[in-house]
Amino acid sequence: MSLINQTVIITGASKGIGRALALTLAKEGANLSLVARSEQELTAVQEEAQNLGAKASIFVGNVADEAFVKNVIEQTATTFGSIDALVNNAGFGIFKQATEITTAEWDDIYATNVKGTFLFCREAIPFMKTAGKGHIINIASDVAKRVFDGGSLYCSSKYAQDAFSMALRKEVRKDNIKVSVVYSGLVDTYFHNRVEGDAHQEKYLSSQDMANTIHYILSAPAHVVIDELMIHPISQEY
Repeated sequence: MSLINQTVIITGASKGIGRALALTLAKEGANLSLVARSEQELTAVQEEAQNLGAKASIFVGNVADEAFVKNVIEQTATTFGSIDALVNNAGFGIFKQATEITTAEWDDIYATNVKGTFLFCREAIPFMKTAGKGHIINIASDVAKRVFDGGSLYCSSKYAQDAFSMALRKEVRKDNIKVSVVYSGLVDTYFHNRVEGDAHQEKYLSSQDMANTIHYILSAPAHVVIDELMIHPISQEY
């Protein structure tokens, strides 16, 4: 399916997977609404996308802020006339023993990883229902299917995001709205408290690998939905 003039909202778009996806879709002629907290980095991505010929709007704010999310959705629909796809990519992790996790850390992780996904889906779906089509892609993690020592906070947030996605898929399929979940393994991004390209991450998936995967899902024919896609570097055991 062609992505020319398709309007795609991407959260966490300032770097890593979100940035790579934005530039990949810009080359395809998509209209982009890019969301992140860093104005400087987001503006740079916007300029790169526009240099590739795409139309790109940016929104600087917190995905867990209800008023902010409502504004992103409304402004996107007003500017581009539709909301064809939503990629919930914003997320982060804190890894420590359960007894060491603070209440603030718990709330912050769930606010971004779970509440942010919920808010963007809730606000975008009415526009998709009106259009009679739409595609939501939630970027989860392989830890939505397994757990590890020190991962109680992050893993549980990704389990919650995944459960929400699975139930949502059943709710909106009759409305011709697709819900896809990508479960990624290790990716060479800033997520692991290292810079992108760090030698420790040379065998990880690249941000472009992930962008290509998401592009593949978005490009499926109208009658095809890829409900779930698990992806790992071959160097990672699962």
